[in-house]
Amino acid sequence: MVRNLRGRDFLTVHDFSKEELSEILLFALQLKQEKKAGLEHQLLRGKTLGMIFQKASTRTRVSFEVGMYQLGGCALFLSAADLQIGRGEPVKDTARVLSRYLDGIMIRTFDHSEVEELATFADIPVINGLTDLLHPCQAMADLMTILEQKGKLAGLKLAYLGDGNNVAHSLLLACSKMGLNIAVASPKGYEVKAEIVAKAKESAAVSGTGITLTTDPREAAAGADILYTDVWASMGQETEHQLRLKAFQQYQLNKEMLKMAADDAIVLHCLPAHRGEEITDEVIEGPQSLVFDQAENRLHVQKAIMAKLI
Repeated sequence: MVRNLRGRDFLTVHDFSKEELSEILLFALQLKQEKKAGLEHQLLRGKTLGMIFQKASTRTRVSFEVGMYQLGGCALFLSAADLQIGRGEPVKDTARVLSRYLDGIMIRTFDHSEVEELATFADIPVINGLTDLLHPCQAMADLMTILEQKGKLAGLKLAYLGDGNNVAHSLLLACSKMGLNIAVASPKGYEVKAEIVAKAKESAAVSGTGITLTTDPREAAAGADILYTDVWASMGQETEHQLRLKAFQQYQLNKEMLKMAADDAIVLHCLPAHRGEEITDEVIEGPQSLVFDQAENRLHVQKAIMAKLI
C-alpha cells in the first residue's frame, strides 16, 4: 500500500515514487471510467482551489476548473492582474495569506523557483500547472494515455522529437521513473537541461530503463512505441520563431518519421499544435494519433492528483 498523499505538493514527478505515481494513474483511470458511467464524486465537496495564472492557458484552466467542479469543490481563477503578487507583494506573503482561505493552490507561471517558494511557505498543497522548467501534470496525462492504450508502461519506448523544453524535461523524469525507455532528439543548442538528465538517470538506474539523447530524430524514432512532439517555440519565445523554424526543420513528426517507429506506435502532442511545423495535419488527424484522448486525460489525471492531495 502507498502511504497517504494528503497534504503533499505536486511540483515534479521526481518527488514521487513509482508506486505513488502508479496509484494516481490507476485512480485517474477509475475516475474516468466512472465518469463515463454517469457516477458522480463529491471527494472534494466544500473544498476550494485557487488557480494562479501568470501564463495564458486553454487546457490547464478548463481541466482544473471543471475537474474541481466534478469533484464537488470550487475553483477560483486568479490572474496576475487579480493578485498583489503582480504588484510586488512577496510570494511568501501571498502563500501564507492564500493558505488561510484555500484548500489547495494550482499555479501556472514562468520561473520554477516561484512555484518552489510558494510551496515552501504555503500550508496547503501546491500543484505545478506549468513552469518554464517542468510540466508534471502533462506528463501524468501522457502516462495515463499510454497505459490506457498499451495496457502497460514498463519496457515501452517513447521518442520525443523537438525542443528540450518543460514537456521534454517532465517526460524524462516520468518515463525513467515508471520504466519506459526514452529517446530525446533535439538540435544542438536546444537540448534538455543537464540537471534534469542527471535526475532522470538516477531513476533509470533503479528502474533499469534506457535514456538516449541525440541530435538525430530518426535514431530516436526507430522502433518507438510512442512518438511525441511539441511546439518549436514555446510561450515567451515568439521572437525566436523564424530561427527555430530553421533549426528544427528536420524534426517534424510526419508520415516518413512515423514509418521509423513500431507499426502500432501512437502519436502524442501536448497541444496547442502548429500544424505544418512540428507535426503534419495528416499525422495529427491520422489513425495513430491519440492527441485528443491525451488532452481529455488532463482532466481525469488532475482530478486524481487533487483528490489524493487536497
